[in-house]
Parts: sequence; structure tokens; C-alpha cells
Amino acid sequence: MLTGRESLSRLIGKRRRFLPNLQSILFSPIRSSLNLLSDKNGGLTETESSKGKVEISSSDLVTCPVCGSKVRGEDYTINSHLDRCLSRRTKRKLTQRTLLELNFGCSQSKLQISSDESERLLSSDLRKNCSDCEENVTRCFSKIDPREEKSHDQCRQLPHTESVKQIDVAGSAENPISDGRANTMVYFSALSTDNEESRNHMDGTVDSISGMAIDTFIVGRKFSDEKEVNLGANISLLRDPDNIKDSNAIKVLSASSACCKVLGYLPLELAQYLSPLIEKYCLSFEGYVISVPKRSLDAVPIQIVCQNIIFNGKNGCDEFEALHLWQKALQVVEFAKNRPPNTTKYQQNFCLLLKEVLTSSPHLFTKDEKKFIESFTSLSEDSQRLFVRLYTRKGPWFRLSTIMYPEICNPQQAVKELSAAGYLYLFEDTTKLHDDEMKDLLSLLTVSELRDILCTLRKKCNHGSRKQNLIASLLSCYKGGSCPVLQRLIWDRTEICIRASPEAESLFWRAERLFFLNGEQDLSAFLLVDLRIVKYPTYNCIILEQIFSNESDLLAYEEAIEVAQVIDQSLDENNFELVLRCIMIADSRISCCPEKLIDSTSPDLMAIFRSCFSASWVYSKVILLGISFLECERRYKDAIHLLRRLLDCFTCDARRGYWTVRLSVDLEHIGCPNESLSVAEAGLLDPWVRAGSRMALQRRVLRLAKPPRRWKTPSFSESLKRKIIEVHIQGRPLNCEAGRKSRFYGEDGEQCGVEQLALQYYATEGGWQGVHTESGIWMTIFGLLMWDILFSDVPNVFRTRFQTAPLDMDTDHFYLARKSLIEPQLQKIHDGLAEEILITSWELHMGTACRGVNWDQHSLSDLRAAVSCIRGPCLASLCRHLAQDYRSWLSGMPDLLLWRFHGDYKGEAKLVEVKGPRDQLSEQQRAWLLLLMDCGFNAEVCKVSPTVASP
Repeated sequence: MLTGRESLSRLIGKRRRFLPNLQSILFSPIRSSLNLLSDKNGGLTETESSKGKVEISSSDLVTCPVCGSKVRGEDYTINSHLDRCLSRRTKRKLTQRTLLELNFGCSQSKLQISSDESERLLSSDLRKNCSDCEENVTRCFSKIDPREEKSHDQCRQLPHTESVKQIDVAGSAENPISDGRANTMVYFSALSTDNEESRNHMDGTVDSISGMAIDTFIVGRKFSDEKEVNLGANISLLRDPDNIKDSNAIKVLSASSACCKVLGYLPLELAQYLSPLIEKYCLSFEGYVISVPKRSLDAVPIQIVCQNIIFNGKNGCDEFEALHLWQKALQVVEFAKNRPPNTTKYQQNFCLLLKEVLTSSPHLFTKDEKKFIESFTSLSEDSQRLFVRLYTRKGPWFRLSTIMYPEICNPQQAVKELSAAGYLYLFEDTTKLHDDEMKDLLSLLTVSELRDILCTLRKKCNHGSRKQNLIASLLSCYKGGSCPVLQRLIWDRTEICIRASPEAESLFWRAERLFFLNGEQDLSAFLLVDLRIVKYPTYNCIILEQIFSNESDLLAYEEAIEVAQVIDQSLDENNFELVLRCIMIADSRISCCPEKLIDSTSPDLMAIFRSCFSASWVYSKVILLGISFLECERRYKDAIHLLRRLLDCFTCDARRGYWTVRLSVDLEHIGCPNESLSVAEAGLLDPWVRAGSRMALQRRVLRLAKPPRRWKTPSFSESLKRKIIEVHIQGRPLNCEAGRKSRFYGEDGEQCGVEQLALQYYATEGGWQGVHTESGIWMTIFGLLMWDILFSDVPNVFRTRFQTAPLDMDTDHFYLARKSLIEPQLQKIHDGLAEEILITSWELHMGTACRGVNWDQHSLSDLRAAVSCIRGPCLASLCRHLAQDYRSWLSGMPDLLLWRFHGDYKGEAKLVEVKGPRDQLSEQQRAWLLLLMDCGFNAEVCKVSPTVASP
């Protein structure tokens, strides 16, 4: 796979079915100094940007003649915006003639200014845009489990200012996000049972709970003993602690029946707070049915009243805890008033996603766009469900006759409503379609239907032909114009076909992207939480700054992702011409928008982790993939040009090490060893070149810096000559083929890899126990030891309820922002408390998703054994390196972690990198081994070779 392909695919996520800027990407002229399409050995033309100068247009914002919104005056921004507006079929506010004659330019000419001055202007514009943003709001989505509440003694306190606010939402377990109806209050520490100040905020007494009525529902009707319920029927509640799916389950019984039949259950969100009240305080409830649904399996509205409560202050009972649980129960009830359980989960989740995005980022949508999104909730239940169903399916076209969902009563009426509202696009017999749309429609037909059409057209049809061949035959007829009746023939068989409209696709994709902030998560994340398959950690979302300050930044980011998707698809289709065009587009975009220089010691370091949501960041990934592609094509001069572009534009980036190594290697490929040496030497002075990349450059310098190029030996030469202990073992090989992973026969006669063979050797020779895990066990140990620090209250790093790590974890900002919390924790690890911290973290957070923590692969006993055998100073030093630079040290750890005990409490550990025949240490692995040796670890390399046959 090309370098950077996997990373780019993760960034793109699920490929979009409609790209608003596709025509602009395919056909608009490109202002790039690199012409990849005409010359494989394009020259390294020196541009103004490479001289430290940037050409910046002085034009102001202009008014779009289609939608009336303000857009930036750059040509590519205007073209992209117009393509998007026209594709939505927006009513023109001006005539077509006015649109063509509109002068977007500015009377002032372009100014050529130095990079320092342009940086100052960009900074002032940024401050101006930030001042126009609405008041910053801190949103805290608390989801508190009554069994897991604990004091946050190390909670980071923020300055008490009016601009810092927190929204405390009584989020349900099924939807841990805000719905916009929360109460706003000044930020205060997280609520805990040990916080006396929080107790003062609790109103009422335990006695006030008795006699209070709450309205809720009976759910889980498919598990009931009695399918029919009567209006006004009396009910009672009974705990069901043995329930497999939910230990907090509460049954709803029919009090009118002599045998107390089960009518269903209380909603699990409410049950998690009422169940401890029933158990600890003998709380009892009775009630009655207040409404009867149309369908027997629908949720039944009920009202329940608290009859009595017994509080004696024994068995750990706390009046404050009882009141807190009761208030949480009331908040859940209030939260669910407008969300009846009859609403399907996916429909409810989708509506909440839209509402949350409009609440948190209203400045990123135009007035018409907000109106369009808000109109979704006013649609009928069937229409909402049908659209979400179609939106989440592959599609893009669907035959209306085949759409059947049990929760949608009238799909035909829902289609009419969605089409009238602009959410669906219908294919009928009079519809004119593009070639791509025709191909998608033909894919809906069966093989027999395709053959039938070919026979009708009197075309040659081979009965053994595959479906794709049949579609290709029909498409060739359609494109050649020899088959004008093809659409009619398709419509006769499919009748009405539907697909999501381009406007709905674009806006809802944007909302989904803003909500999750990545391409790897979608609406299925809600489903995993609802089914209790994934449990996300508890943290506070403290948002002081928006990621996208204005709509133009967001639109540029969206267009960049489109370019990324186009190059990804083009590689799949072997369309190399379009691949080269995307590389040129990315190069031109980066040259127009250079990154702001950031001092690594300044507070602005926070901007580094926010930069990954910028268009230039996406284009840099496109260029990196393009460099790998060009290197495979041996177009080294073009690759060198792009590498210089990245190094010039991204001055504070952890990827600079890899870029510098590749630049030095490619310069050597074209016969420029002196320049290659100079690049390597300059790279060693770059503070962003670290870990394996730094060692690779050092080794290059030693190899290239020989007389007469250099006479002085570098100071780091001695450190590179350090010996790493090597152990050689032999094994009976199963295969010795080059390019395939080596396989051997183990001591038990079974087939195994070199790592398992090494484990058997160490177990026999030294009594070592251990695991083959590479970086896995270390990331798990780090995550468990640093759990409270990972999810501490740091502004702007948590923005959704579906994060497994803070956004800044891969940056230097992680350590600098939490240094006051990290160092005391490292001191505890240094003093030998790591095992205690590990056990506590495991018991509190077992099963909760956290980046790097693998609950299934590593048992608590293995983790405890490893931590107890590793000395505290060694483990603290390792954790410090990971905290300071998680990205650089994420990979390359030795294959084996071994340990053995000397008595009950003392032991030792060893880390082993295993290499089979023909394998060599990578620079990253060598850097890790030397680092571990510096930290005091016992590290070595185990080389496995085939057994030499005796003569």
C-alpha cells in the first residue's frame, strides 16, 4: 500500500455519494507551479512561495448572486461556492446574464508581500473573525452512573469568568448528548457525594419524595405476559436484579391481575436511578395506565407515584445520595417528555444529532440551510424514519416497490412528503439522467431484467454474461445515443426509484462530520452505545473556541476532503491522470494558504491539534500520498518539489521527520549526494524531527559525511555505535521463501512464528513468562495508569460524547497542558505505586473504550505481573516519554515483554525484539531499544535462524 493511503482513507471515512465540488475538481484550471500531466521529469521551478514570499489577494468578501451569502474573494472559493449553490437548484436572485458578468475581483491589484508581513495580516484577520463569533459556551454532557460517582480531586480548575459556562444536561444513557434545552450555569467542579459545597445546592428532603408522581412509559412490551392493557389499569413495580441485559431492570406488573402478570419494563435510563432507591431505601411505587397505544407492542404511557421511603442512615445510606438519585430520575423524565419510546432509536439519534449541531455551530450554516435542517423534525414520523433508513444505506438509488420496513406504515406517502420537502429525488419515466446515474439505476435490475432489456433492444445477449457485462453493454448503447428509449425500459421494470437529494446529502453529511469530527464514526456509534456494546468514558466537554471560526473555513475543509476522496477512488480505478490532477490541486491550495508559524514554546501550541481540521492539513495528506505515488513511478524530481512544499508550509508538524528523510533519500536518487547530506544535517537541527526519523537522518549523515564532503566526525556517532545485546537461536524451518513471513516448528512440534518460538526458548532457558504484544500491552498500561489525566478537564480537547481520547493526545500540547497533573502521577509510579493505580483503574473502568487500552487481549493478572516486575523509575520514565510525544513513540516497541519473579514480591522484566531470517531492525525499533536501555530496561534482540543440517 502507498504510504499515507490508510491514513487518508480513515480521514475520508464513508465515501460520499454526491460531491458538490466534483465538476470544479475535474475541470477548473489549476494554479500550480508543478505540471505533472505533461512532463514526467518536471523541473523544480522556483516559485514566489519558495522564496519566502506569498501572493495574497486584497479583495474583500463578495455577495453570491445565487444564495446571497458572503464568501471570500479568492477565485477557487467563489467557483466552489457557486458550484454548490447551483447543484442545490437554489432559485437565482439575479439573472444568468448578471451571474456571468459579475466581477468578483477587486479594483486593487495583487500585492506581493513578505511572508512575515502576510503572517501578521493573517493573525489580525483571525483575531477579527474570532471577535465576531458568538459568545463561547462550555458544554458539559454529564452521564453519571450512580455506582461509579467519585470525587475528582485532581480535576483541573478553570478561571471563574462569565465567558466560561457549562451546560449540565441530564443525558439519558441511550443518548448522551445535549438537546439544547439545558440549563446554563457558571462552571463549577463535578458533582460528587463528598463535596460539601455541592450538598448545599440540593433542595428538599428525603420525606418530600413520598407522594410525588412522575410520568413515564412501559417499554419492552415484547417480553410481557399480557399483550393488552386497559386504560386506568393499576400497576406496580418490581426489581429484576437477575436480568441478563440490565442488572438495574425494573418490571412493571399488573396490579389488577391476581397473578401479577408482567406488562413490560421501565426505560433503562430511568431504572438506573430508581433501582438503587428501591433497594437501599425500600422505595415502592404504584400507578396506572394513562393512555393506550394503537399497537400492542408500543410503549404504554403510565404515571407512577412514590408510596413510601425508609431512611435509617444505615448500610451506607446517605440522604444526600437519595436526593441526588431522585433528582437525576426527574431529569431523565423531563428529558424524555418530547422523546416517547415509540420513536425509533435511529430516528431519535438522527434528530438529536441535527439539533446538537445547530445548537453548537449555527454560524456554519446559512439561513436557508438552517431552515432546511430544522424542517426535518416537522416531517411525519414515517417520513423521518424512511429518510434516515435511505441515508444510512449504500444506495444511492432504491426501488420504491421494494421498500418495506415494519416501523414505516405508509412508505408511499412518506416518499411524497420527502420529495415535496426537497429531501428525496425521484426517477420517473420523464427524468433525464447522467451516465453515472444511469449506471446506478441499471445496478438495481436483476440479471433477468437486464437480459430482457437487451432482447427488447435486439442486442446480442450471452446468457453466460455476468451482471456487470450486461450493464456495460447497455451503457455503451446509452452513451452512443443509439438507445434513447433505455430510460423508459428501465422505468417500466423498476417503476419509481428514489434517492436522497444532493442538498440533503451535503447538509446532513456536514452535520454528521461536525458532530463526530472524523470520518470513521457515523450513526452506528449511537447504536453501539444503545446496545451496550461500546461504553465511552465520562468527561466534561469544555469548549472555549470553535474549531471552524466561519463557514468559509468549513467549506474549504469539505472541498479538501472531496479532493481526498477523488484521489482515493482514482487509485482504486487506476485513473492515474486524475491522481496527478488531485496532487496538483492540493499543491496549489497549500501554496495559496500557508500555515501560520507556531512557536513550540508558546501557548498557541493548542492551534497545532486544531490544525488537523483545516483544509491545508487534508491537502498535506493528499500530497503525502502523491509523493509515495510519484516515488513508485520514479518521478523523484516531482516528489522532491512536493516535499519541499510541505516542509516550507508546515513548520510545526510531527510529520516533518518523515518528510525530511524522504527528501534526503530522493535527492540521493537523482544524484545529488551533497544536497542530500545538507538536508539530513538541517533535519537534525529541527526540533520536530524525532524518534526513528531522527536516527535515520543520523545514520544517513554518517554514511554520506565522508571526506572530502565532511572531515569532522559528528558528535552523535558514538551513540549510534552503541551495542544492543543479541541472542541467537535456531529453529526447524517450515518455509524459507523470500517475501513471506517465516514459519518454524516449535518445541511441541506445532507450527509457529518466530515470536512464539522465541517465547518457548526464553521459557525453557530462563523461566521467563511473557506475551507477544509489541506496543499493545504498553499502550494499555499507559492508558490505565494515566486514565484520570487523559480525561481531565482541559478546554477544547473534548467536543463530542464519542471520544476515546482527547484531541491533543498526539501533540506536544497534551503534556504541557497537563504537566501539573502528569508529574505527580509519574512520581507515584516512580515510588512503586503503579500496581495499585493499575488495579484501581481496571476495576473502575473495565470495558470502557479508551485509545490504546485493549481489555480483551491483556488480562489483569498479566498486567499486574508486568508492572510489578518493572522497576518504578523505568516505568515512570517510559510513561513520561509517551506523555510528551505519544505520536512519535506509538509504534516500534519490542515484540516480547517477559517477566519472572524472584520470590513473592521481587521480579525482573526483559524486552525482546525478535527478528527472523532476512529481517533487519527498522530505525524506529532501534530508537526504541536505545531509549529503553537509557531508561534502565533490560532490552535485547533475538535473532532466529534455520537449523543447519548436519552432513
